[in-house]
Amino acid sequence: MKLTTAEFRDWEHKSITLLGMSGVGKTRLSTMLRDNWFHYSGDYRIGTRYLDEPILDNIKQQAMQVEFLRDLLRTDSIYIANNLSVDNLKPVASFLGKLGNPELGGLALPKFKRRQALHHQAEVLAMRDVPEFINKAQEIYGYHHFINDAGGSMCELDDEKTLRILSENTLIIYIKATEQDERELIRRAELDPKPLYYRETFLDEQLTTYMTERSLEYVAQIDPDDFVRWVFPHLFYSRIPRYAAIAEQYGYTITTTDLARVQNEQDFVALVEKALQS
Repeated sequence: MKLTTAEFRDWEHKSITLLGMSGVGKTRLSTMLRDNWFHYSGDYRIGTRYLDEPILDNIKQQAMQVEFLRDLLRTDSIYIANNLSVDNLKPVASFLGKLGNPELGGLALPKFKRRQALHHQAEVLAMRDVPEFINKAQEIYGYHHFINDAGGSMCELDDEKTLRILSENTLIIYIKATEQDERELIRRAELDPKPLYYRETFLDEQLTTYMTERSLEYVAQIDPDDFVRWVFPHLFYSRIPRYAAIAEQYGYTITTTDLARVQNEQDFVALVEKALQS
């Protein structure tokens, strides 16, 4: 969606999609605006709607390895439920998992790729649900505006239909990390390597390079955390042109420095208006 500043100001029920790497401030901003803006978390929708059963199956599979819990589960004496929240998405990350040595918590390549594919499908569906939730936000919950807190891997979807749906229903704002913030995001990933989504072609290319550099013969020899630390900078810089291309075609760009100055709704609206003029 392309708008003039006047059109944005006159837009009675504003709907915005925030695009950018995890850690650039999308959720912080969405949380800040919750009084007047409905916060739609793509990752929360993925976990509660489209990956709920696979996540629970994964947890149950782990629980069945404990004799005490196995007996209770088999006799329906206990049940397991997700306790996902916008601020706690660990069950989604634990399902996605990391590639490598099973003794270190890693997954075999076929299982890892199956989970990646399920996440991709779930993210597409979650983003296509945005128009429905824009209506729900107003008609059911009484929110005036809507903000779509998209996952960091949204630029990897390679799905034009989904991008058109978002563009037709929301103003897309790409939060571009400054060079300083890029270094900080990479540093954080090295300190606390988290499960990530990778396009399959990217994963195959990087995996081949990593195993050659580490002189490994089998995926089961990979230290899961070491691979995430190694691959994250490559993933980060591969995503930047993808984000930029989406913003150029469908939306606008702000920086992490600009966003860090936002303290309230008025600051955010003013920042968006400035982006529309650039």
